Amino acid sequence: MTETAHEPWNYGDPHAYMERVAGGMPPVIICLASNGGIQGKEYNDALPETAEELADSVGEAYDAGASMVHIHARNPETLWKGATTPELWLDANRRLRERCPEIIINNTTGGDLWMDDEQRLSCLDANPEVASLNLAPDMGKFRLKPRGEEYTHPRPAIDYDDCVPFSYRQIAHFAAEMKDRGIKPELETYHPGCGWVIRDLIAQGLIEPPYWVQTVMGYQTSSWPTVDNVVNMVREFPEGSVWLCSGIGPHQLPMTTLATLMGGHVRVGLEDNIYYRRGEKVRSNRQLVERAVRIAHELNREVATPAQAREMLGLSPTPSQHD
Repeated sequence: MTETAHEPWNYGDPHAYMERVAGGMPPVIICLASNGGIQGKEYNDALPETAEELADSVGEAYDAGASMVHIHARNPETLWKGATTPELWLDANRRLRERCPEIIINNTTGGDLWMDDEQRLSCLDANPEVASLNLAPDMGKFRLKPRGEEYTHPRPAIDYDDCVPFSYRQIAHFAAEMKDRGIKPELETYHPGCGWVIRDLIAQGLIEPPYWVQTVMGYQTSSWPTVDNVVNMVREFPEGSVWLCSGIGPHQLPMTTLATLMGGHVRVGLEDNIYYRRGEKVRSNRQLVERAVRIAHELNREVATPAQAREMLGLSPTPSQHD
C-alpha cells in the first residue's frame, strides 16, 4: 500500500484513482446505520428499538467488521419516537461502549420527524465522537404503515407530507455546538447544492479537515442514485474530504459497491434498507456488514479497524467514554 493511501484525496481524479488501484486502496470504513428514527419492528422485526436491543445488534455488526455506528436512540416510553434528553442518549451510548470497546459512536442530530432543534441537539451531551449534520432541508412525502397491537406502543398509520427546514443559520449553529464539544460532524450531503453549505461552514471556521462527507443517494429529494450523480458529486468535494456513501432501499447495495470500487467508504444497515434481496428481509445488521466485508475483500480492499478509521478521520485514538 502506498504511503498516500490513507490520506484524503480527490475521488474524481483519475490519476489518483489509478495510483491507488496499483499501489493499494485505503482500508474501507464500514459505518453501520443501525436503526433510524422513523421505522421500527413493524417494518422488520430485526430492527433494534430499545437500548438493550441496539447494543446487541450493533455488537454483532461490530464483531463482523463495522468500525463506526450511527444510532438513533429511542424514547422508551414511545418507541416509535426518538430520544430527546441527554440521559437517554447516555444510556444508549454507555451500553454500546460496554459491548463495543473500540467502535466509533456517531449520534444523529436528524432525530425523528417531530423534534425541535433543542431536542435534536440533546445527543451531543452524551459525548459521541461523531454526529450527523444535515446540510439541506429534509422534505418528505410518505405513509407510515400502522404499528399493530403485537408491538410495544402501537399507533395508527401516519400520512406525512412536510419539511424540516434546515437553514444556513441552523446548520451553522449545530456545527458550532459540535465544535465546542470536540465532535466531528458527518456532513450529510443530499445533492450537489449542499457543497455551498460545506464551503460556508469552512469559511466560518466551523469544520476542519479531514471533512467526513456522506453522499445520501436515493432519499426523497436527494440526488438520484446513479453512477453519474455520484461521480459528479465527489469531484466537487473540498480538498481534504473523506467520502462515505449510503443508498436508500434497493439502492444500498449498488451505491455502496460503487463507493468501495472508487476508494470511498460505506454505510449499511437497517436504517436505510430492510431487505437483503428482493423479497427477502434482512435478518440482522450483522448480515449487511458481512456482505460489505465480502465485497471489500473481493475488490482487493481491507476493512478498516476502528483504530485505522480514527486515524483517517483525525479522531482521538482513545474511544469515548460515557460514565
